[in-house]
Amino acid sequence: MKSNPTRLLVTVVTIAVLLAAGWLWLTLHWSYSDGERAGYVQKLSRKGWLCKTWEGEIAMVTMPGAIPDKFEFSIRDEVVAKKVNQLAGKRVVLHYRQYKFIPSSCFGETEYFIEDVREVEETPPQMPTPPLAPAVPQGQLPAVR
Repeated sequence: MKSNPTRLLVTVVTIAVLLAAGWLWLTLHWSYSDGERAGYVQKLSRKGWLCKTWEGEIAMVTMPGAIPDKFEFSIRDEVVAKKVNQLAGKRVVLHYRQYKFIPSSCFGETEYFIEDVREVEETPPQMPTPPLAPAVPQGQLPAVR
């Protein structure tokens, strides 16, 4: 029985394409981790020569005066990108999913993809008020002990 080289080549190419498609689906739909990061949105831009993706970064400040860490992220959803852009410069919490081993930067330049954003309502710290001194009637001096 003779094997047909064309049929063998088509079979090998088909298997390779199916494996690549399966790998791509797996890396884009099965997240390695998820979580939240809080900080101030510093930039958000739509980048790429062929595949345009939303790329941004937030500055994560642990305490006033500390050097901020930067968290770089990608966004797939236009609605989420619009929400993040509207909150630029404000303190936000970004909910992300991390996807490892994505085969191309066409899906995003980072492995962190933002799925939701919410603004952090900050209340200024309250200074404790000192206790009030007892009122002294007009014209009288307080007693000195």
